[in-house]
Amino acid sequence: MSETTPLDAAHAAMQADLDDDAARLGFYERLADGELFLMLTEEARGETLNPEIVELEAEVGEPDRYALVFDREERLAAFAEGPAPYAALPGRVIAAMMAGSGIGLGVNLGTAPSSILIPAGAVDWLAETLGPAPEETEGQVQSLEAPRGLPDRVITGLSAKLGSAAGLCDHALLARARYDDESTGLVLAFIDAVDGSEAALARSAHEAMTFSGAEERLDVAFFTATDPVAERFAKVGLRFDMPKPKPEPVETPKPKAPGSDPSKPPILK
Repeated sequence: MSETTPLDAAHAAMQADLDDDAARLGFYERLADGELFLMLTEEARGETLNPEIVELEAEVGEPDRYALVFDREERLAAFAEGPAPYAALPGRVIAAMMAGSGIGLGVNLGTAPSSILIPAGAVDWLAETLGPAPEETEGQVQSLEAPRGLPDRVITGLSAKLGSAAGLCDHALLARARYDDESTGLVLAFIDAVDGSEAALARSAHEAMTFSGAEERLDVAFFTATDPVAERFAKVGLRFDMPKPKPEPVETPKPKAPGSDPSKPPILK
């Protein structure tokens, strides 16, 4: 029996109820976050990629054009009936490459239960959704409270996104805030984030909210663990612990024969 991949599972959930917006967003999220194998017409030359494009007859006008992507190398080889050149890239990168070109994505065509044609317009939407960086805003938080009543999909979405940020932050705290203009919204506070990681963490948080289908404001903030505001968040916030990066294995130095190290010639007596 062939392996059921995360993309297969997300596709099955979407197909089970085509009116379920959350399931459809979940499929697009999996497509964006996973590694995809883009079939090429020839081996890549530096950063130059020439995707294999198939044309399918459209009901009206010019044929529809699709680039071919697969979530497993074996599926690409099965479609090509043998070895074929490819580039392994995150789905979000491929979507950005194809955006505005009028080219859709043929995903796992004929090789998996998740075989599907994604039209060019949907690829453009995905690239646009992933593209813009969060905007900086200013607002004075008047009060914080626990983020009660959130859909499970928001919690699981944030957990999954933040789980991929190992080493960028110690932990994050989610609370509901009331601002000085009487508006309310969620705030995700990142504690002890690594310098330079702020944009990546903010983008991950906003993508999690977008693909959860929740129509609720989310702001992000960054504090050190000793900041008094961080203490306020800790009292009411839902905590997300970041996984620690795995340490690199330390190799035990092996004894070298005298004279084998060019920088240390043997001692002559």
